[in-house]
Parts: sequence; C-alpha cells; structure tokens
Amino acid sequence: MTDHVTDLRPHEVAVPLPGAFDASIWFIGRLRTPWTDRSQCPRRGDPETGPDCRVELDPRWIEGLAGVEGRERIQLLYWMHLSRRDLMRQNPNFGDASVGTFSLRSPVRPNPIAATVVRLLRVEGAVLHVRGLDCVDRTPLVDIKGEFGAIP
Repeated sequence: MTDHVTDLRPHEVAVPLPGAFDASIWFIGRLRTPWTDRSQCPRRGDPETGPDCRVELDPRWIEGLAGVEGRERIQLLYWMHLSRRDLMRQNPNFGDASVGTFSLRSPVRPNPIAATVVRLLRVEGAVLHVRGLDCVDRTPLVDIKGEFGAIP
C-alpha cells in the first residue's frame, strides 16, 4: 500500500492502520457505471436523471433477488476499493480547517463502505438495471437491500 502521509491536504490528519482485519466479507457482484476514474464520478448519484447503470450479481446469489423486481428503489452497499483508509480528519474543499471523517459522506474512511438508494429500472436474470450510482466502474458490491422492509 502507498504511503499517503505526503498526500495530506492542509489540516488533514491520518492515523496508522491496524495490523489485521476483524472480519471478512464476500463481494456479491460488481457495479457497472460509465466512470473509469474517481474524478469523473458525481458526488452523489441522481436516481431520477443519472445514467443507467448495471448491478451484475454473481449468479450464485440470484435466488436472493426474489421479490426485488417489485420494488421501485433499492439500497446498494458497495466497497469503495480505490479509497485510502487512514484519514480521520479531512479537508475536502482545501479550506482553512478540517472535519472528522465520520461527519462526511466521503469514501475515504477506515471501512470504505458506501450506501445509496437507487431507482430500479428492471431486472434481467442476475443483472439489475438502476439509476443513481456514484462510483467507479467495476466497484465491488457488498449487499442489496429493499429501501424499506418487505413488499406488502
């Protein structure tokens, strides 16, 4: 991993990372978006006017999609795999001060998990067509959840 100490903006604070992880996860698929670089990604996806994107689920998890097609919106949790993980204070606008990582929606955090609600356009087998993503193409998918509970 790259030493990020020299990459700090004014007023930012980095911490040493732990030596080992506490848990493991499986990526259940990949998110396909038009953005190939982090600088191209919107700060927040728009489920109304954003580009059509795809959620490509690993086929072994396809049974978990039962009932998803009846939803207008779903929540996606994904792993911002290109983000640094050591900043505890950030200066996102190069301002005169920094704020704590946990007060921001920034992907830069100890566990770079992102969550967003997207509009579900359609389901085709193990592929969900959605609108409202804000991540780099091929971002790992952690989970899919209904926006609110079960469908009545």
